Amino acid sequence: MMLEAGSRIVVTGSAGRLGRSVVTALAAAGHEVIGVDVAAGTPSSCAQVLPADLTETGEAFEVMARYRPAAVVHLAAVATPFSRTDGFTYRVNTQLAFNVCAASTAFGVERVVVASSPTVIGYGAPGGWTPTRLPIDEEHPVAPWNAYSLSKLAAEHTMAMFARSSPGTAFAAVRPCFVVAPEEWEGAPTQSGHTIRERLDNPELAGVSLFNYLDARDASEMVLALLDRLPDLDSGEVFFAGAADALAREPLAELLPQVVPSTAEHAAVLTGTTPAFSSAKAERLLGWQPKRSWRTEMGDI
Repeated sequence: MMLEAGSRIVVTGSAGRLGRSVVTALAAAGHEVIGVDVAAGTPSSCAQVLPADLTETGEAFEVMARYRPAAVVHLAAVATPFSRTDGFTYRVNTQLAFNVCAASTAFGVERVVVASSPTVIGYGAPGGWTPTRLPIDEEHPVAPWNAYSLSKLAAEHTMAMFARSSPGTAFAAVRPCFVVAPEEWEGAPTQSGHTIRERLDNPELAGVSLFNYLDARDASEMVLALLDRLPDLDSGEVFFAGAADALAREPLAELLPQVVPSTAEHAAVLTGTTPAFSSAKAERLLGWQPKRSWRTEMGDI
């Protein structure tokens, strides 16, 4: 059952790297978008913008009571590991997820998408990390090792708990890979502080996250597809969303074991431009495929 044109949708974190593209895509699809963010920068295509602190339970409930949306896309979070103290990151991200899910079910929101992260898999752990297989899909074991990745896994479990307890609301979580905003293809710094060209020139930079990435517009189209298909899915599903290739000039079969030696046993299957993360589930259940890559946006540099 597709989301009706003109539906009211609340997007939390609407001023963020992904939020801006999601707002633009939803508005272009004809929906009435309500942006919720304490930061400036929400696109003007929003019908309204409200600077609410959703870590406050009362404010989260007031947002849903005021707007009574048909759907919620929850993106608000401390967006990167180690950008704030561990305690702050965990408290904010988990409280945001709980409050948004609780308020959504209390006010009859039909569809809720919660943003998670590929970091729940556990790559980059100081004590070492070895994948059980490559490419990584949604069935791969999770092993968060920092407050950020733990908070994102907690958000998934929060979403799943509400999916089980609130059958009137359809839930799903998305694990978008390293999101690249349109201006970042032009040379603006990415969320890591490096440019895309620097990540391509120095494999150590992108290798930490297994060379994963995703254009923000492709991520937004995935959110649109998910909102449309949510009622037809089992509530509580989790999806990876990544580009169709790796953020690397060389095949990961050769490059990944050099940067992350523990992947050597499984990396041989990553021939050509094959990425380390699989979006096959999203393609199978949502009909979504990423359209953009670093090659289409920058050329084969």
